[in-house]
Amino acid sequence: MTYVAPPATRIGHVHLKVADLDRSLAFYSGILGFEITQRYGSGAVFLSAGGYHHHIGLNTWDSKGGRPPAPGTTGLYHTAILYPDRATLGTVLKRIVDAGYPLDGAADHGVSEALYLTDPDGNGVELYRDRQESEWPRDADGNLAMVNSPLDLRALMAEAG
Repeated sequence: MTYVAPPATRIGHVHLKVADLDRSLAFYSGILGFEITQRYGSGAVFLSAGGYHHHIGLNTWDSKGGRPPAPGTTGLYHTAILYPDRATLGTVLKRIVDAGYPLDGAADHGVSEALYLTDPDGNGVELYRDRQESEWPRDADGNLAMVNSPLDLRALMAEAG
């Protein structure tokens, strides 16, 4: 019998090796707004949204001063951070633009709207919001039909809270 993970299963957190803790904190806390929940000396910090113990762990234990993985190697493609609604995604987009931080791309996937960027250590980051399941695109047979269409960034930023 094939095991199927229960529907309530979630990815709880991501823990990243970084080269410079302060530089990474400037991105994850300073721009994206995650709050520091705990520090482990000068080598690690944990951050969260809403008081959870941690959504993001950052450490320099084995990576202080290190370089990002070379192109063509395996590793993390991106961490996806889910925002509760379009207004909060618009707010984080405004923070990114105001900080002068570059976007790598943006897309409307039908099921979600997503912003793509790279953190200071070369890790991909997706910031997104899901649409209600009743709005998801379906083909004639009722199967999910995700798309990769342009996202109107001006309209998204206009929704900022």
